[in-house]
Amino acid sequence: MPRLLTIGILASIFMLFACQTQPLARSGSKAEDATAGPTKSELTVVNGKYQIMRNGAPYFIRGAGGSGNLKLLAASGANSVRTWSTDNAQEILDNAQKNGLTVMLGLRIGHERHGFDYDDSAAIAAQKEAVRQQVMKFKDHPALLAWGIGNEVDLFYTNTNVWYAVEDIAQMIQELDPNHLVTTVTAGIDAAKANLIKERVPSIDYLSVNIYGGLEDLPQHLLDIGYSGAYVVTEWGPTGHWQVDRTDWDAPIEQISTQKAASYRSRYVSGILGAPDRALGSYAFLWGQKQETTPTWYGVFTEASQPTEVVDSLHYLWRGEWPSARAPSIKELTINGKRADESVHVQRGQHNQASLKFTSHFDKHPDFRWEILPESTDIKAGGDPEKRPQPEKGLIVGDDSRDNITFKTPQQPGAYRLFVYITDSNDKVANANIPFYVD
Repeated sequence: MPRLLTIGILASIFMLFACQTQPLARSGSKAEDATAGPTKSELTVVNGKYQIMRNGAPYFIRGAGGSGNLKLLAASGANSVRTWSTDNAQEILDNAQKNGLTVMLGLRIGHERHGFDYDDSAAIAAQKEAVRQQVMKFKDHPALLAWGIGNEVDLFYTNTNVWYAVEDIAQMIQELDPNHLVTTVTAGIDAAKANLIKERVPSIDYLSVNIYGGLEDLPQHLLDIGYSGAYVVTEWGPTGHWQVDRTDWDAPIEQISTQKAASYRSRYVSGILGAPDRALGSYAFLWGQKQETTPTWYGVFTEASQPTEVVDSLHYLWRGEWPSARAPSIKELTINGKRADESVHVQRGQHNQASLKFTSHFDKHPDFRWEILPESTDIKAGGDPEKRPQPEKGLIVGDDSRDNITFKTPQQPGAYRLFVYITDSNDKVANANIPFYVD
């Protein structure tokens, strides 16, 4: 199993990959013109080393999923962006081109868990035709890098005929568009799934895998299950809500943003840079914000579009140096002296003390915002949309713009979370939350 490379040599590794990557032309160039025509991307293998070649030059993907603030994405050192569908594709492609980025364009196909039947030949044919139209519409855009057929169609599935449908689409795209790469995206990977894809989907160029906790072991895991080909990690980031420790009432314990930032750095080094002959790059998740278990779990921005310290870590990974102004960081958040892993219980009518240990790299007196939310009950799977819980009002005693507060216990028994956001004058944020239970 590859050993975890030390963060201290990360800059050197970054420079190795950066020098292999030819950036897109910038302002005033022909490449900025969205009518310039397709830029050819292909997969090569020389002496056992897989490599994307774009316009004849080696290309290593330094990307993120999500189409917001592409200017900051490019400034942070990224060169590519991933989508999950062709919604707003023209705008995304044009914006990517203006910012010197490529696009892995997602092609949404049906999920068994949403009711799509992969034994229904008419539905499969209609889906293929819809994909054909999307490919024909966008295949000549100069920012296009690759097509991603579906996203986690294997999540909770039972009908493996889906892979025949994916192959039919992949084969069609290869015929319609010889200039771009074709892949499909899985929810993790195991031997059975890898063998099915190898046997039934030979027309993809490489495998794409979404993986969170466990990314650090992915290079060896792929070899252990018999897959030695090229791969891209198309979603990665914090430890997933299904992978973390839980309270005694079964609430998942979210990493503090500082812990997430460290996870991004270590997992990238081991799971992506740790397999230079096979890993073609990655797309970090999520270059944006969403409600999934909590409003803060996966997005690297807040709901107010402020970058968190994870963005600083991605900048470091992609550029090999920290940004000049770094976000605050959080060491610990407690309620009544207890951490989240100690399962905090409180009583109705009780006043509680929340304490924060933090570091502000830029301001001595950053801004604080506290919020109490009921534990989310609208929990979905595979990133499906969820409703954000509504905040509990009037519980924080006195001024909430401090690093230590007093709050009243909610009247309704049950599960809650206390959130805190630290914002500096650069509008960068560190955040944390701690679950608690009202008995």
